[in-house]
Amino acid sequence: MTFDHSAQRLFMECRIAHNVAINASREQANYLLNVLRMKDGATVLIFNGIDGEWLAQVKHSGRKACDLLPIEQTRGQPEPYDLQYVFAPLKQARLDYMIQKAVEMGAGVLQPVLTQYTQIRSVNPKRMRANAIEAAEQCGILQLPQLRSPEKLETLLSSWNGERRLVFCDEGAEFESPITALAKIDDGKLAILVGPEGGFSPEERELLVSRPYVTAISLGPRVLRADTAAVAALAVLQAATGDWNQ
Repeated sequence: MTFDHSAQRLFMECRIAHNVAINASREQANYLLNVLRMKDGATVLIFNGIDGEWLAQVKHSGRKACDLLPIEQTRGQPEPYDLQYVFAPLKQARLDYMIQKAVEMGAGVLQPVLTQYTQIRSVNPKRMRANAIEAAEQCGILQLPQLRSPEKLETLLSSWNGERRLVFCDEGAEFESPITALAKIDDGKLAILVGPEGGFSPEERELLVSRPYVTAISLGPRVLRADTAAVAALAVLQAATGDWNQ
């Protein structure tokens, strides 16, 4: 079955099985009963990143509480997305946006990386997860990305699996269509790296381009903010080697 764009969707933290009632959290119950004003027996879609997507009935269990009863699986659980998104942390509001868009664009791993010009040196994993869940709920996505801890760029590269091509968004790269550059990459595992607002230092650029598994691409003649560059880079990558190139 295809994704029902009109249906309400909720992410559940527990396993989902046919006719096994799930107690909705306080926040979920408030949303269903007070915001959406759902009646007893109304239906929503639920998922947990493991058991696929299910149609569930809302069962009132009090003025401020309800259960969700899975009655039919609407979509099976797909294979996890393999694309890794490597990024320098940004200020919170823009990081929220970037996480949501990366999830929408098919990132299966979110890897923060610390560079010389990175101004924000830490991330809030709970907030990152909340943004990933929100994007998944709104866009019909059935799995959440793996959230990794920040690593220094040098450390990340020293342990990098050379079988995974790292696409490096390089503001200093020779101007060439990124589609043309990416077309030269053999099919295989991919990751994309977007740096901080200040870009990469000369030493970091030299380190990156010296690695045989790195491909540098240009995103065009305009200067893009890091969150904009993330969306542009992921769209280009999916167009050249991913979803739109199947």
